[in-house]
Amino acid sequence: MVNVFTSAKGLPVLAGCVFAAASYPLIPADLTTPVQQRLAINGPNSVAIGWNTYKELDQPCVQYGTSSNALTQQACSASSVTYATSRTYSNAVTLTGLSPATTYYYKIVSTNSSVEHFFSPRVAGDTTPFALNAVIDMGVYGVDGYTIQMDQTKRDTIPTIDPSLNHTTIYQLANTVDDYEFIVHPGDFAYADDWFYKAKNLLDGEDAFQAILEQFYSQLSPISGRKVYMASPGNHEAACQEIPYTTGLCPAGQKNFTDFMTRFGDTMSTAFPSTSAAEAARVNANKAQMLANPPFWYSFEYGMVHFVMINTETDFDDAPDGQGGSAGLNSGPFGVPDQQLEFLEADLASVDRSVTPWLLVGGHRPWYTTGGGGCDPCQAAFEPLLYQYGVDLAIFGHVHNSQRFQPVYNNMADPKGMNDPAAPMYIVAGGAGNIEGLSFVGSNLSFNSFAYADDFSYAKVSFLDPNNLQVDFIRSATGEVLDTSVLYKSHTEQFVVQ
Repeated sequence: MVNVFTSAKGLPVLAGCVFAAASYPLIPADLTTPVQQRLAINGPNSVAIGWNTYKELDQPCVQYGTSSNALTQQACSASSVTYATSRTYSNAVTLTGLSPATTYYYKIVSTNSSVEHFFSPRVAGDTTPFALNAVIDMGVYGVDGYTIQMDQTKRDTIPTIDPSLNHTTIYQLANTVDDYEFIVHPGDFAYADDWFYKAKNLLDGEDAFQAILEQFYSQLSPISGRKVYMASPGNHEAACQEIPYTTGLCPAGQKNFTDFMTRFGDTMSTAFPSTSAAEAARVNANKAQMLANPPFWYSFEYGMVHFVMINTETDFDDAPDGQGGSAGLNSGPFGVPDQQLEFLEADLASVDRSVTPWLLVGGHRPWYTTGGGGCDPCQAAFEPLLYQYGVDLAIFGHVHNSQRFQPVYNNMADPKGMNDPAAPMYIVAGGAGNIEGLSFVGSNLSFNSFAYADDFSYAKVSFLDPNNLQVDFIRSATGEVLDTSVLYKSHTEQFVVQ
C-alpha cells in the first residue's frame, strides 16, 4: 500500500551516482556462494529450490536425500539468469519424485554452502491437520528500513543493529518454525521502490533499489530456505518507484515486475493435474495448467487444501497497475486478454471437494477493508467467481494491518455467519511491517469482526479437519494470539457451483 509521504514522492528519481550510498551486502569471496535461498511447491511431489549467486552458473545443481549424511541424489538445471541492473544471477533447480510429508536434506552445490532441510509437500487428499502462515507487505529492515513500534508516527530507525535482531515478524516465523508447514506471501516484498525515503539513497537510486532487494531476500532466506514460500505479486514489485506515469524513467530491469519474474518465475507451480475420478475435473485442471502463468497466477494442492494465487495488479479490466490503470504504473499485460480469469474459472471448477475440501485464494489488493479504498476493479473481476465456486477463505494484504471479516458476498454478510456459509470468509494480513508504517484501522464495516494496527502481525491458518478451519492473528513481537476464529464448512458437495 502506498504511504502518504507526499513530499517524498516529489523527490528526484534516479539521479546520478556521484555520491553513491547504496547499502549493498558484501560480495562473498567465493562467487558460487548461494544467497537469498527460497523454496516453492512446483508440482505434485516436487519442490523447486531457488537461490542467487554473484556469478552465472554453468549448471546449477542441488544434492539431496532423506539423511543429512547421505545426499545420494542430485538434480541440475541450466537456469541461471539475470537482468539489467542486477548484481546477481537467479538459479533454480526442481526436485521431483519426492516422498510426501518427509524431511529432506539438501545442499546447493558450491564450494561454500551448507546442508539445509525442508519438509516435502503433503499429497492432495491427506487429511492430517496442518497450518500455514500468511505474511504480506513485509519490507527490508536495517539501514534501508524501519522497526515500527506502533503506527506510522512512531518509527525507530535502526542503522547499526543487525536487522535479524529487529525484524519481529521474521523472528517469530523462526521461533515457531515447527508450528506451520509453509508460507504464502501474496505481494509486496522488500519495498525497494521506496528507496528515496532514505536521504543517503537520493543520488544513487538505481543501486539503492537493487541493494534493498539483496538485503531483504538475504534477511528472509533463513525462513524461505527452510519452508516452502509461495509468492504472488503486489504493487511494490512493479517498478523503481510509484510516482504515477513515470515508469519510463526507471532503468531497464527496474520496471514491469522484472525482479519478481526473474526471482520466482522458475520456481512456482502452474496447476496440479486433477486426481479426481470425474472427467470434467481432469479437463478443467488440464485447461488451468495451460492457462497458468506463474508467478502471477497459478495454483497448487497440499493435503486438504487447493490454493489459488491471483494477480490483482494487472491482466483484467481496469487493473490498477496495468496499462492505463489507476496507479499509473503501466505494467503488463503478462498474458493474452482474459487469460487470468479463464485460468481462475477453470481452476476453481476443477476442485473436487472429496479430495481437497478446503479451497483458498490469495491475492494482494483486497476489496473488503475497514479503512476504505478497497479495490473495486478487483471485486468486479474476481468476486463473482470466488462466490460461484464456493471459495472458503480469501487472503489479501496491501492495507498494512490485520483484519477479519464475516463471510460476505456483494457487500452483504452471509446470514449463516461462520456456520457453513455460502460466501467466502475474507482476511487482510498486511501487518508484517515495512518502511511505510502501519495503516490506521479507519472506519469499521458492519461485517468486520477484527482489526488491529498497533504492532506487527500476521495470520496463521490451521486446517483442523475437512470441516473446520481456524484463523489466528499473531502479534509478531510476542507470539500473542490477537484474534481467533473457526470456520465450519460441511463440504457435502463434490463440486460447488452456486
